[in-house]
Amino acid sequence: MADVDGSYDCTVKSPLGDQKMTLTVNSDGSTFTGSVSGAMGAMDVNGEVAGDQISWKQQMTVPMPMTLDCTATIAGDTLTGSVGAGAFGSFPMNGTRTA
Repeated sequence: MADVDGSYDCTVKSPLGDQKMTLTVNSDGSTFTGSVSGAMGAMDVNGEVAGDQISWKQQMTVPMPMTLDCTATIAGDTLTGSVGAGAFGSFPMNGTRTA
């Protein structure tokens, strides 16, 4: 099982510009709990773990209510993934483990 636990400083390349956020992951077998915080607020998240991959859904309210589908692969201290925003497409996400 890969070590996915930690805190990551992430950037999502969105049409609204770079969106910076901090993702915290605390795994427990095939699931994780954690949080996401950034300019658009903070929220708790629950997701799934499969080896070095994590996935979760999060709600956003600004600029409009929407469910984001997030997936990421963690290799060492590097996180790479994407954020799916429904009809608006998918946007790349990159991050670095800070703790």
